[in-house]
Amino acid sequence: MMAVRKLSVSLPEEVADAVVAAAERAGLTVSAWMTRAAANSARIEAGLAAVAEWEAEHGVIAAGELSQAAAVLADADARMFGGADDARLIG
Repeated sequence: MMAVRKLSVSLPEEVADAVVAAAERAGLTVSAWMTRAAANSARIEAGLAAVAEWEAEHGVIAAGELSQAAAVLADADARMFGGADDARLIG
């Protein structure tokens, strides 16, 4: 079993309400939903740090390269998940 650590967090009322609603829609406990959200945020931050590191070594990624990468990701999303779905991506 994975070790866990209990934390206490304070959220603005509207954020707390949104978290509870999102957890209910996903069929998760608030703890499980917050864990998933925090892990996702950590992956995004790690990805952004990796891009910054790459750009520091190789130069800024050009707009055309970003567009090409976005197209590749959209194609992969379509193959894996049936296309980008904003509702699915939001929560």
